Amino acid sequence: MVVVVSRSGEIKGFTAEDAAHAEKYWNWLLGAARSRSELLMAEMIKMPVVQPNSAVVQPMRRRQSVSAWAPLGEPLFRSLWIASVISYIGTWMQNVGAGWLMTQMTMNPLMIGLVQAAASLPVFLVILPAGALADMVDRRRFLLLTQGWMVLASATLGIMTLTSCVGPWVLLLFTFLLGLGAVMNDPAWQAITPELVPAKQHASAVSLNSAGFNVARAVGPALGGVIVAAVGCGTTFLLNAFSFLGVILFLYRWKRPIAARAKNRRVWPAIGEGFAYVRGSELAKSVLLRTGTFSVAAVAMLALLPIIARPYGARGYGVLLGCFGLGALLGALALPWLRDKLSVDGVVGVTILIFAGMTFAAGRAESFALLCAVMLLAGAAWIGILACLNVAAQTMCPAFVRARALSFYLLVLQGGMAVGATLWGALAKRIGVPDALGVAAVVLALGVLALRGHRITASELELAPAVVRD
Repeated sequence: MVVVVSRSGEIKGFTAEDAAHAEKYWNWLLGAARSRSELLMAEMIKMPVVQPNSAVVQPMRRRQSVSAWAPLGEPLFRSLWIASVISYIGTWMQNVGAGWLMTQMTMNPLMIGLVQAAASLPVFLVILPAGALADMVDRRRFLLLTQGWMVLASATLGIMTLTSCVGPWVLLLFTFLLGLGAVMNDPAWQAITPELVPAKQHASAVSLNSAGFNVARAVGPALGGVIVAAVGCGTTFLLNAFSFLGVILFLYRWKRPIAARAKNRRVWPAIGEGFAYVRGSELAKSVLLRTGTFSVAAVAMLALLPIIARPYGARGYGVLLGCFGLGALLGALALPWLRDKLSVDGVVGVTILIFAGMTFAAGRAESFALLCAVMLLAGAAWIGILACLNVAAQTMCPAFVRARALSFYLLVLQGGMAVGATLWGALAKRIGVPDALGVAAVVLALGVLALRGHRITASELELAPAVVRD
């Protein structure tokens, strides 16, 4: 017996003769398809086979399990994973140094909020061209260029800080330049994981990348806080510059096979093709709407945290960010259990409400221990939200348009954070940090109610054509 699973999830049985005809049609379809739309249809057809004597066919809720550690057996993936964790740690140290340096120069909530905004602002300017270029050019060479840019920006800021040549606007400028390199890097970076592991290990690679990022999120801020307190912010900027070297060495030595690229060799028409695909996908529109409403309000806590942490010093600020990262790591470990209990939509809704509660509590916690507990729970909720949204974004598109579609997702996510950081900084200046965080919490809760009709279902995620890293 051969079964065919339709896109709607319905399972139909066919005889061996029918299967032979289906196989002939399948081969003809692959050979005859000429237009991109026909190729996409071919990619979406799934024909899993079960044992001939099976009397009853049960729907498959999950794909065949693969060891969570399997991708680390691939030398290429293992090398890049180790290098990327070191780079992530450097990035979080940089974030601690930049946020704390601004509080040393001014306690204006708007200026402090602009540090987060400056890092995210480049998303409005270059993320869409970056996504198109990542589909059009050699991603290895492109990533070498963006990584080199970030080394230069971070090292220059470190030298200027150590020589006392940095003011608030100079700090914002170099934060913007570093963010510019990161935004140009992101679409190509997120699209290379499938080139490093076999197809059956993609999901495990996503999980390992998420775990590596959250390990860095837990270690980097705490380490950065200690370094800032001991030797100053400039050293964290220089260490961040050095942290990129491992990734650069990997990319330099990587013999990347020739991969398919976008047929359109002009940037703006290529962007238009990506936009047309996203506009026609209901899943893509739901993901973007959910991401936008969350990112604008959720960034309030992180943008205003340097002010909240001011009484506890640089080490306290690093510990609070470390608690957030530790919570994210624990949340990532608990996510499979939560996913068994709730739908993807349920996970997103519940975790956003938890994060809203922690956002409210962060502005009113009266002790350092209580604030650490708040940040721990906030980090766990944060990873629950972004894990679902990221996987949905990374699996909503076929390979030929993957980087461009991801660029739209990153535009909404990081652009929303840039806008939100500026807005909440301005609001906090008018009504105070606790009340501004209270308003942000209400906006988060209302967003869950307002977008109930835009669901991200499990079946849509399982039938998506590709998986790339978080």
